[in-house]
Amino acid sequence: MTMDQTSSRAADPEDRAQEKQVDRADVAGQWQLMWWRFKRHRLAMVSAIIVLLIYLVALFAEFLAPEPPGETHTRYTYAPPQAIGLFVADEDGGSRFLPHVNGYTVEIDPVAVRRTFVSDPDAIIPIGLFVRSEPYLLMGFIPMQHKLIGPIEPGEPFYLLGADRLGRDMLSRIIHGARVSMSIGLVGVAVSLFLGVLLGGISGYYGGRTDTIIQRVIEFLKAIPTIPLWMGLAAAIPLAWSPLTVYFVITVLISLIGWTSLAREVRGRFLSMKTEDFVAAARLDGAGELRIIMRHMAPSFVSHIIATLTLAIPAMILAETALSFLGIGLRPPVVSWGVLLQEAQNVRAVATAPWLLTPGLAVVVSVLALNFLGDGLRDAADPYAH
Repeated sequence: MTMDQTSSRAADPEDRAQEKQVDRADVAGQWQLMWWRFKRHRLAMVSAIIVLLIYLVALFAEFLAPEPPGETHTRYTYAPPQAIGLFVADEDGGSRFLPHVNGYTVEIDPVAVRRTFVSDPDAIIPIGLFVRSEPYLLMGFIPMQHKLIGPIEPGEPFYLLGADRLGRDMLSRIIHGARVSMSIGLVGVAVSLFLGVLLGGISGYYGGRTDTIIQRVIEFLKAIPTIPLWMGLAAAIPLAWSPLTVYFVITVLISLIGWTSLAREVRGRFLSMKTEDFVAAARLDGAGELRIIMRHMAPSFVSHIIATLTLAIPAMILAETALSFLGIGLRPPVVSWGVLLQEAQNVRAVATAPWLLTPGLAVVVSVLALNFLGDGLRDAADPYAH
């Protein structure tokens, strides 16, 4: 056997693997190709995991939060964060495993003439997992009586991220705020998706006067400065409305601006597709215009819509945060990241308790993760591009 034949046989398995991969790509469907392309975007994969974890935290907020978001403890106003320790000193001079946090000692600041909390290493507060708590309803309908983490003895101070001006646990409020801030992005994007696909599809499909009217409305909405528009609309919300009603109204207000860009993109796609053979075949088959738009034309670029909407969710979250921070969005007792950041408007309070800015870190992490996820989906939406 010659050397050329030996090398040829040694390369046969690699050649067969490459041929098999090419064959799989030839027969794979659009979604399979998108998934292969998305997996190669490692930052998008990591971001997808982070986004999934954030939504899981929002879903199981009652179980993960050590306390209810509105529970106050005036004795511990502006209490600093507590660090978790794993070992405590033993009587024999050694150490033993005991998860705990240290309690507080109150001191008087002679300069500011106010009380301050100092960690007391002698005050050991044991903590544990799946600790017993007051009865509550998980997701509003599952009765439970245990928390993921907390002090073993009820009533002991437990502030991993500190407390606010009323002694409310910041960690619990951030966890519950994720439910409102992250869900308002989904609900707002869903409304924008419906309006953008419907009005953009009608504009591109019919053309003529209908297209002109819809495009002039879009240009009018895009020409209005968003902050003054939101301020005017939010000022019209009656103060007597319930927090849930205000939540949905703010979501609709944010969606009124978010659908215009998607409608423009859908219109462009429909203008290029309305003369295609499959549209003419559906029309000859007796399908109505709305069915042609929603069942035949819109699904042909659904991957692009998914990528666009993923990038729109961070904009919705930032809009809610900005409105609530300015006091024209959601208001207490609703707990959102924007509402929590209202506490950080006071410079003196931030200088005294910098942990009040922690909700801003949650906004940054979630928005970055959603943006990177959207970038990955946008690349995967066109798997044939290089």
